[in-house]
Amino acid sequence: MSREVGDTASAADWARGARGCLTWGVPVAILVISPVIGTRYLVIVWPSLLTFMGAACLLNARRCGRTHCYLTGPFFLLLAGVALLYGIGALPLGAHGWSKLSEALVIGGVALCCVPEWVLGRYRASSNPS
Repeated sequence: MSREVGDTASAADWARGARGCLTWGVPVAILVISPVIGTRYLVIVWPSLLTFMGAACLLNARRCGRTHCYLTGPFFLLLAGVALLYGIGALPLGAHGWSKLSEALVIGGVALCCVPEWVLGRYRASSNPS
């Protein structure tokens, strides 16, 4: 990838700087403190925030070609569906289901954010930044 394309992709990347902190940092912070508000609200909070984060990742992938967003977007959306199904009682994850979902979010999120970019680079060369 040429330096010019990388600079353009970097400028279009929502996962950088203050925008990234607001787009993903605030929802993650809310997810972390959400058990304090009570488990009956988790069925609303978790699917909503994970859907937002997943959609933002997919839009960012399309916008700038950020490598990890191609993977974290679908992962967050899948986790949103699992959280919703567990929250309404349609998916039995046991008494500690929210803890299991938290572990999946942390481990999967970190792995999918870091490993693909270590292996493939930060941006896809074929991206067409706006």
